[in-house]
Amino acid sequence: MAKTQKLISKQRKKKPKEMAIITDQCTGCAGAPTCIPLCPVEDCMILIDDPEHGPFGYIWVDPLKCIGCKKCITKGPEGMWLDGCPWDAIVMSPTADWEGENGSLPY
Repeated sequence: MAKTQKLISKQRKKKPKEMAIITDQCTGCAGAPTCIPLCPVEDCMILIDDPEHGPFGYIWVDPLKCIGCKKCITKGPEGMWLDGCPWDAIVMSPTADWEGENGSLPY
């Protein structure tokens, strides 16, 4: 039986060196995303319903919450049947690159 992980719910203290970025390959895992239960940060990864990505939607990563832990792209806890994203739709990108395209993060 898989252990339940404790979610981080407080504000991060510093910017991560890398952040999880969701690519266009994301299908939202047919409405049951594999990555969300792997993320240790509460409400960091969210399934978005979107007719353009239908019928399943896609995952959005909150750039203010991602801690760059890479758990969303690695093997999950014992009992998980997948090793991270089955579509390789999550990439780790330098935070500086994200900020270059989207503006500076406050923390």
